[in-house]
Amino acid sequence: MAPEVRTVVNLKPYRQALALPGLRSLLLVSVLARIPLTATGVTLTFYVVLDLGRGYGAAGLVGAASTVGAALGSPLLGRLVDRRGLRPVLVLTTVAEAVFWASAPALSYPVLLPAAFLAGLLALPVFSVVRQSVAALVPAERRRPAYALDSMSVELSFMVGPALAVALATAISPRTTLWAVGAGIVASGVAFWLLNPPTRSADEPAGPHRKVPRREWLTPRLLAVLAVSLAATLVLGGTDVAVVAVLRASGEVGWTGVVLAMWAVASLVGGFAYGAVSRSFSPLALMAALSLCTIPVGLGGSHWWLLCLALVPAGALCAPTIAATSDAVSRLAPAGVRGEAMGLHGSAVTVGIAVGAPLAGAVIDASAPLWGFAVTGAVGVLVAVVVLPVELRHRRETAGEAVPAELATVTT
Repeated sequence: MAPEVRTVVNLKPYRQALALPGLRSLLLVSVLARIPLTATGVTLTFYVVLDLGRGYGAAGLVGAASTVGAALGSPLLGRLVDRRGLRPVLVLTTVAEAVFWASAPALSYPVLLPAAFLAGLLALPVFSVVRQSVAALVPAERRRPAYALDSMSVELSFMVGPALAVALATAISPRTTLWAVGAGIVASGVAFWLLNPPTRSADEPAGPHRKVPRREWLTPRLLAVLAVSLAATLVLGGTDVAVVAVLRASGEVGWTGVVLAMWAVASLVGGFAYGAVSRSFSPLALMAALSLCTIPVGLGGSHWWLLCLALVPAGALCAPTIAATSDAVSRLAPAGVRGEAMGLHGSAVTVGIAVGAPLAGAVIDASAPLWGFAVTGAVGVLVAVVVLPVELRHRRETAGEAVPAELATVTT
């Protein structure tokens, strides 16, 4: 007489994805490899401010130089992976990272700026390589839970890496932290070289592909996905800054770590749920929802716990949005240029974060902290409106292709 008991959360998609050869080890190595990479920004900031005696503006310039280098270098390194394979690129970038982080403590500020740019240009491409390898290891119909796991691993890395860097820099010294972070990055490069994950699936030719002109694969729809990726991380970068500003204005800055941790936990839960559901969601819809949920967050700034609650809906959409954009790029890019496409995706994510933080800061300085959430969220909504016609056109074309197939089935 009792009703059938059903599992609340469907774990089958995750079990199926993790059962695929190579995926489990790839995700495990990626979590550990990303931790030192997520610590680079705060490590350089501490070094410039405390050891070189410069201001936060000067530290921001070093971070900006590294970010610009990474944004330019990511698609170039992806293109090298497509043409030369993964291991030569890993050797090049690991050596470049070793040289920079070993010599950084001895560099004066004027030399550190161009060195940071070059280090960004030749940064270890872990983020884009992992997403490219997921596409190679996982059939298209199972990629959603795989990319959800990847997105959650990124969240975990950002929760651990900067916190470890701050603890090490304050407990020992920023100089030692530079060497420790550098050693971690070099170890990550060596680990990926040993793992050597595939960048093309078993049914894709292993040799060089014919050169695919960009006009054939850099389509309006792919550009739309890149714009959505940039807008999503712009909202996230702005939220990061606005949280600190709101709590500082209300005299509760000591709760910043708790609020950001709550935000990250919501993202992990959202990412897990996204991978477990039985249907896919448009990256555009997820980014639009993320932006809309971010706009009113500042209204909860009078108390830290209200801000935590206000961040939950937006936080739950963070990991799903990034996972959905990665999945979309993997489907839209041909195998022969997937590395370059994932590199462009990485550049979009990097630029979004780099633009979102100063945009929110400028808005907050000119008005009030709650407007940091509102304006960055509004920018995300604006991008969604601009991109919407491309999505609608794609859906019309897809529907137009499906109707003749159905008619053909009926007539036969």
